[in-house]
This record gives sequence, C-alpha cells and structure tokens, in this order.
Amino acid sequence: MSTLLIGDIHGCYNELQALLEKSAFDVDKDTLWLTGDLVARGPDSLSVLRLVYSLRNSVRLVLGNHDLHLLAVHAGISSNKKRDNLSELLMAPDCDELLTWLRHQPLLHVDEEKKLVMAHAGISPQWDITTLKNCAKDVEKILASDSYNLFLDEMYGDYPNYWSESLAGIARLRFTTNVLTRMRYCYPNGSLDFDCKEAPDEAPKPLKPWFTLANSVAQHYSIVFGHWASLKGKGAPKGFYPLDTGCCWGKKLTMLRWEDKTFFKQKAFSRD
Repeated sequence: MSTLLIGDIHGCYNELQALLEKSAFDVDKDTLWLTGDLVARGPDSLSVLRLVYSLRNSVRLVLGNHDLHLLAVHAGISSNKKRDNLSELLMAPDCDELLTWLRHQPLLHVDEEKKLVMAHAGISPQWDITTLKNCAKDVEKILASDSYNLFLDEMYGDYPNYWSESLAGIARLRFTTNVLTRMRYCYPNGSLDFDCKEAPDEAPKPLKPWFTLANSVAQHYSIVFGHWASLKGKGAPKGFYPLDTGCCWGKKLTMLRWEDKTFFKQKAFSRD
C-alpha cells in the first residue's frame, strides 16, 4: 500500500498515465494525492478529469486556482480563455457530473497519522493548524452548497492580503482561497503578494517565499504543495515538498511515493 503524491497535472493526460505505469499504481491498494490544478493549459483536461473521477475512491485531492476558475467559467461567471484549453471539457456530455463532483472536493487534506498536510499553493505563516482547518472548511462548505456561484463571483481579487481573526464574510473566504490556491510570496509581516511568480533567486526584496517564514503548522506536519512551477521542485526547506515541475510548460510531471520518499518523473511529451 503506497501513498503517491502527484504535482499539478494541468490536463497532461498522457504523462499522468505514463507516471502511473512507472510507479506500478494499484487502484485497489494505493492512494493518489493530487496537489490540484488538474485542468487547464495542457492538451486533455477532459481525459484527466474523467480518469481522476473514475479513480475517486483511491484519490485525495485539493482544488487549485485553475480548478476554481473552471468552476467559475462553467457557472458563467468568468470567461473561457483559449489558452486554458477547456472548451472540450465544457462541451462534454458528462461535464455537469464531473464539475459537480469537483466542487465538492476540499481545499485542504490533513492526514494525522502521517502528519502530512496538502494544499495547492501553501499555508499562511499566520495560521496554526486549527485556524487552517477551520478556514478551509468555510470555503469548502460554501462551494458544496447551492450558493456556490455567489462565492465564485466574489472570490477574485487580491485583498484582503493580511490575516486577522476579525476577517468575516467574503473577505475571510477570499483570503483563505488566495492562501490555499494562489500564494507564493509573502512580505516579512506575513501579508501576501500576488505579482511575483519567479523563482526565489529572482524575486525582489523584501519578498520571501511563504515557506521560509516561521510556520507553526510546519513544526508538526510535513507540507506538500504544487502551484509554483518555477521552483522546479527544489529549494524548499526540510519538511516541505513542492511537486509542481511544469509539465504543461514542457517540463516534467512529478510523483513522490511517501513511504520511502522515492520520486518518479515523466518528461512532457511533444505537443507536435
């Protein structure tokens, strides 16, 4: 029985299939942890979503910013951008079924036995584990409700960018969503920056990668995340596992087998 953690798939169906073969994935014994952004940018988001849905009893996933964007497009709130390659999925006969399932998926997964936390982008240095769980549940609850479209309409925006217990309503939900699905850099006081997407050695001062700031959750848990392809899966401190290695940009899809910390990598196939 293996726990197999996979970085952002982004519609790279063939690479996902090849990676599952490399790792000898057994649907009856193994569990797949997926860091989110199943869809968009890559060539076959529909096949990826269908495959993950078919394996759902063996899957633990968290939603990424592109997954949320897909839900917003489907709800008529955001526009379908050509570069995201979502049209085939949106026109598929099983689209409603797939996306209803998708919006009922979490933004956070915590395994107390493994002492392992997974979020798409990261965890606010200002949160402890209780705050983290509660904030994630708030967003998950409204996404799974009949009012989900109201939230999707209000989730876009960079503010508030600093945590306070006094945050409430859409401000609290938006901050939580931005932390869990969009965050890369923080200022030293913990406030969020959304402009810089470069690797840490190219970031302007005083910005710092979120995982370099003091984090009480990281004192007790290992943290797995995706979202940040320019890290190339490297450069995070011990106990942090960045798994987005830019497959949709022609790089690699990465899997980590948790039990023995073995990495499996699949180079992106030619798109010609």
